[in-house]
Amino acid sequence: MNHFARRTAAGSAAVLAAAGLLLVAGCGDDDKDKANDAVASVTSAIGAPGGSATTEPGMGGMTTSPGSETTSGSETTSGGATTSGMAGESTTVSTPNGDIVISGEVYKKYMAAGGASSPLGAPEEAQESGPDGGEYQDFTGGTIYWSKDTGAYIVWGDIREAWEENGGANGTLGYPTSDEKDIPGGKQSDFTGGTITWVNGETTVTPK
Repeated sequence: MNHFARRTAAGSAAVLAAAGLLLVAGCGDDDKDKANDAVASVTSAIGAPGGSATTEPGMGGMTTSPGSETTSGSETTSGGATTSGMAGESTTVSTPNGDIVISGEVYKKYMAAGGASSPLGAPEEAQESGPDGGEYQDFTGGTIYWSKDTGAYIVWGDIREAWEENGGANGTLGYPTSDEKDIPGGKQSDFTGGTITWVNGETTVTPK
């Protein structure tokens, strides 16, 4: 992902002010040296950790300060949800139903899928515990399920409906072991206890 540095308004003004000294100080070498030192000082301050912010295009204004591992800011989606959070840790999404936190492995999968601007959309509720120490979270466009044995995967659409009708992660199919993938004529998701396919509009559950 390309990064584009944005100078703070105060930093830019300071650079312009310092540069103006060069224009004014045309009467002596000492004045020129002072002006040069001022420009160098401001430039150094902006380039120092905490002196500038990097904006990631496509992240809706989420910014990272140099020298910091914390990402903060906000992302507003078409559905009115606003996200803010820490890189690699969690994000908080402001929805019409209140602030909802997405964290841990579910958060990593969510961001890898495109976050709130992806087909998953905004979260509908807080993360919940699944069987065998797993976790899951429902979004407007699907669900992310995670367990230590399988990892995090997305289940959505008709396959999700069929999976939930068969007990979801608590049923014989268990946790998902793949995202939905293309197969001839349709889609397929794999689970610890079988597969679900959606072909030509028909859903088929095949236990192991």
